[in-house]
Amino acid sequence: MRILLSVILLLAFGWSTYWYVGSSRVEAEMTRWLELRAEEGWVAEYASLETSGFPNRFDTTLTDLTLADPQTGLAWSVPIFQILALSYRPHHVIAVWPETQIVSSPNQNIDVVAEKFLGSVKFFPGISLALNESTIELSELALASSAGWTGQLESGQVSFRATPAAQNSYDVYFGARNMTLPERIRAMASETDLVSDRAETLVLRATLRFTAPWDRYAIEVARPQITAIDLELAQGTWGKLDLQATGSLNVDEAGIPTGEISVRATNWREILGLGRNAGIVTPQLAPLIESGLSMVARLSGNPNTIDAPLVFADGKMLLGGLINLGPAPQVILR
Repeated sequence: MRILLSVILLLAFGWSTYWYVGSSRVEAEMTRWLELRAEEGWVAEYASLETSGFPNRFDTTLTDLTLADPQTGLAWSVPIFQILALSYRPHHVIAVWPETQIVSSPNQNIDVVAEKFLGSVKFFPGISLALNESTIELSELALASSAGWTGQLESGQVSFRATPAAQNSYDVYFGARNMTLPERIRAMASETDLVSDRAETLVLRATLRFTAPWDRYAIEVARPQITAIDLELAQGTWGKLDLQATGSLNVDEAGIPTGEISVRATNWREILGLGRNAGIVTPQLAPLIESGLSMVARLSGNPNTIDAPLVFADGKMLLGGLINLGPAPQVILR
């Protein structure tokens, strides 16, 4: 009996020591990371940083946290932020955002309110904390910008997973349901009876290849840049408006894509009208584009539907290989 009790006490002491050392290391590394950001010119402020959860968890809580990157001008402020992990599985963490937070850019501040804002992140073992997979789930999300616009989202999910047996490659998924778009966009769409107040779905499934892995240095040093995009499906449905795309692109060092994306657009005239009203399509180009799209639609067999390749070549975008839509977007992560 004494031997059994001694073994139990020894195990309890060993585990308590492990938890204390582990929790102290978690706090020290988090504190040092914030100090390094401040030394680099970031705003990295917080009121308190504590780790609890004995005996089986490392639950780190930061209060009144503010982070701001001077290079991009992006900032993030939360009253409380939690990083939760099992003490015997430290490379799998749960991130818990509060119901309210503020995201800022040089142009605006956005108040973010969400009933659920929860993330799960798994890292490969190692000090670089290379990302294995992550998932963020959202529900009842509301955005309010200082620029005067608002938006809502019933539910959404974002996932990012290292592609098996491929270097610096990640499978990406984004899905959103029942989005209330900013009032300016809804007002533009009110000219047609093909849409409702809410866009029903937005789905993206793709594989992205990067110049480097997504790890701690992607934040501390420089963002990895996209070198290739394999788009399995991108689809947006809003009432009777439906836009689908699939295809592959390569991206050069300057961020210029080349390749081909197959596009299918239902009720394309109304989609073009939204683009024109939003300023995406200039009034000077709109008639020329509409004329060319009409020809492409007739070739597709349905005047209300476009089914044609969007070709990226020589820094330009060509729909159906004929209609010049202007310069290709530059794909650069800041």
